[in-house]
Amino acid sequence: MVTGASRGIGAATAVAMAAAGAHVVLAARNRQALDSVAGQIRARGGEATPVPTDVSDEAAVERLVANATGIARISALVCAAGVLTPAPFAETTPATWSETLGVNLTGTFLCCRAAFKGMIPAGEGRIVNIGSLSGVYATEKFPGLAAYNVSKYGVIGLTEAIAVEGKEHGISAVCLSPGAVDTEMLHRANPALRPGLTPDDVAELIVALLDGPLAPVSGANIPLFSNA
Repeated sequence: MVTGASRGIGAATAVAMAAAGAHVVLAARNRQALDSVAGQIRARGGEATPVPTDVSDEAAVERLVANATGIARISALVCAAGVLTPAPFAETTPATWSETLGVNLTGTFLCCRAAFKGMIPAGEGRIVNIGSLSGVYATEKFPGLAAYNVSKYGVIGLTEAIAVEGKEHGISAVCLSPGAVDTEMLHRANPALRPGLTPDDVAELIVALLDGPLAPVSGANIPLFSNA
């Protein structure tokens, strides 16, 4: 199951996971974009089920997971859904703050919790959350991103908590925190910043993590820097 699967890292990850043999359940709010990604996967011989979902809505997440478990057990979850609305701190409205944390942090929590519950009976499961260097201590921050930064700090902490409680159930969780990835979100956040990573770069790493021995690094936050 991949959230934020209509574009950017989420879409690239969904395509890469399907190419690796997974039946991928795609979640995002934009139905048309979601159907487009699913179509790309199917055209390449892969299996994909799009489920339009607002991850900040608990009932919508429950419907998403019900759809996924109706196909097969959820063995892996990638939380890539995210929003970013740049605003100077003094002009950040409660609405912007709530939407940003609602999607980026609460949405990740809701999806992880729902998938976690389904993974417990199987005695195994893998979760990859997408953070950001914006949420990593002592890395360069940019103005106008207070709500986004806080949401990504939270995702890192949430991943650590999931790893602690997942250990006894065979459930592993890691967080990837990319720097400048060539996405629409990056260009909106800082048009002058030159991307050093592509969504495909991140997707390739995610698939490698899901296919590899994830348990030894469960709870880790992996910052992704580039030399560009």
